[in-house]
Amino acid sequence: MSFALSPARPLRMPPVLAVAAVLAVLALPLTAGGGDGGAGPADAVSALVVLYAALRAVRGRRRPLSPTAAVILGMPVVGLAVAAMGAASPGAGLTGLGRYLQVFVLVPAAVLLLIRDRADFRLLAWSFVALAGWEGAVGVHQYVTGTGASYQGEEIRAVGTFGAQDVMGMATVVSFGLVCALGLALGRSPVRQRVAAGACALGLLLPLAVSFSRGAWIATVLTCGAQLALAGLRRALKVAAVAVAAGVVLVGGFGVGTAMLQERLSSIGQVTDAPDQSVIDRYTLWAAATGIWRRHPVDGVGLKNFPAYRDGHASLALSSGSDTEGAGAAYRKQPLLSPHDMYLLVLSEQGLLGLLALGGSWLALLVCGLRGLWRTKADGRGLDCALVACGLLVWQLVDFVYADIGGPSTVLTAVVFGVVAWWALVGTERVR
Repeated sequence: MSFALSPARPLRMPPVLAVAAVLAVLALPLTAGGGDGGAGPADAVSALVVLYAALRAVRGRRRPLSPTAAVILGMPVVGLAVAAMGAASPGAGLTGLGRYLQVFVLVPAAVLLLIRDRADFRLLAWSFVALAGWEGAVGVHQYVTGTGASYQGEEIRAVGTFGAQDVMGMATVVSFGLVCALGLALGRSPVRQRVAAGACALGLLLPLAVSFSRGAWIATVLTCGAQLALAGLRRALKVAAVAVAAGVVLVGGFGVGTAMLQERLSSIGQVTDAPDQSVIDRYTLWAAATGIWRRHPVDGVGLKNFPAYRDGHASLALSSGSDTEGAGAAYRKQPLLSPHDMYLLVLSEQGLLGLLALGGSWLALLVCGLRGLWRTKADGRGLDCALVACGLLVWQLVDFVYADIGGPSTVLTAVVFGVVAWWALVGTERVR
């Protein structure tokens, strides 16, 4: 008896793994100076992902983006091009233009092209959860052992592998992972997967708490509330009950509710009643950005020009910078080079033209994503993908009130917009 041997088939890896590689690189510890805002290893990998997606599109000999996707993702280019011409120097204009294109146009388009179906989408969502779990574990270890970034004289602030120069990095990663895990848990996937996702979401509450990031807390609470509301009242009540129970265990059983954490939480409402210096700096920067925009309402002062105009519009209450140290880094005074509000940064440097272009793109993605979510609620197929995508976008839009782009974790924002764009512009039509 003879057996016919079939020719060996080459193992084909899903293209979305190229995007997952960007997240994997973010898990690596930063080298010295890696948190200064310049391009890092993850940025280099994201450039390769863009090239890979472009080559796949050329080899496939097909139109890579639909007209709708091309218009929505290309809207920011108009305002960016005008603002780049108003930069202080050609080098600054090109640098700023490249960064904005990377985060809001090129990488999102590449991610959209490399996700083939909802299975790829879920793989990427679980990659977010895995990255958040790793960074969260490192952050909790930093908090417990006193090896984190400095906070009120103690090196207890959890920053993960991002270091003291990017204290928002770990909080952003953990928040994205928590939003993804909650979306996966609220879907209609098999029970085992939903239980695992729910457990991951609960586990990420601890590292998010010890990040001491008020902006991340606010964005996460609002986003998770929106996800629960969109998933249905019955599920919302069940998850809320579990979250309250987990909070009681964390605070009462593990002592997470330390005095510093309680003080940080209560400081969210202290705007006029004895605010700390970080709150004073934030509102002073916001006022400066608003003043700059009033002088240049249409096209702004040009990319990367906010620091040059800041002192002319800021009050004397603004400090010289924020103090950073710990997590393996020496003491450093970090200058305040942005208003720490994405909308005001765009408004001051790009004017109404830039804000309408960027904001219009984000609003279009949100509308398309929510429309797809309502379609999936009828039979539940793809509900988890819808909740993940809409949740990520809501979190990012809320967080932009308290933060802007910059630092190693910025490339993660670009991936998020790509994930959202796939669901809003392509995934709602898929049946798998």
